[in-house]
Amino acid sequence: MDRTDPAFLWLLPEGAVDGFAAALGGTRLLTGEERAALDRRLTPGARRRYLGARLLCRYALSARTDRPLDSWRFTRGVHGRPEPEPADGDVRFNLSHTDGLIACVVTQGRGCGVDVGPTPAPAELTAHLGRRLGRAERAELAAAAPGVRAALASELWVLKEAYLKALGTGLTRDLDGFTFVRRPGDRIAVRDPRQPDADTRWWFDLIHPGPRHVLAVATEHGGPGALRRTDLSDLSLTALSTA
Repeated sequence: MDRTDPAFLWLLPEGAVDGFAAALGGTRLLTGEERAALDRRLTPGARRRYLGARLLCRYALSARTDRPLDSWRFTRGVHGRPEPEPADGDVRFNLSHTDGLIACVVTQGRGCGVDVGPTPAPAELTAHLGRRLGRAERAELAAAAPGVRAALASELWVLKEAYLKALGTGLTRDLDGFTFVRRPGDRIAVRDPRQPDADTRWWFDLIHPGPRHVLAVATEHGGPGALRRTDLSDLSLTALSTA
């Protein structure tokens, strides 16, 4: 395992999906199963985010390997996590999207997870999350000022999701089974009874890419400054077809 190789994060605004898709060839890159899944999305926004996510992971994976965009196929793990098939040099990736933004993280030989969500959190999410957190996290959320509480709920949610996605379990685990704490220097760490080495094994980056979104990246054996971020927008689309 190469701990010096950085993790790579790509961010695609939803508003740039149409141009991104046109530059990469659109739905021709999707499998028949993916095209059927795209057609089942009920709203234009849901279809746009699904297409953007499926194209973004191909673009991100090709950027880290020598494989062409149209060669990627995927399988799913026990809990539904997508993985490249066939495996390519132990490359790993993870996707997340929410209204307005799509994210993909890629690592080599290390686990990774990403989750993006709105901030501040809607009132119903803040209330729902407050009932499912660990004791210390619930106390922290309850003690926060009303204007801070919703933003803190968003951060805790994306951290929890990114960690579970990195482990490959998804939400099959209860959110109160592990706790996030802040270490000196503002480092985010996780205490997980099922993963005794989690505190040293996992590194978390918490990013606010804009006023409406917050995202978390969980990287196995990561470290400070080891995340490389690329923001894709209409300004960069002209170069995509030759990437």
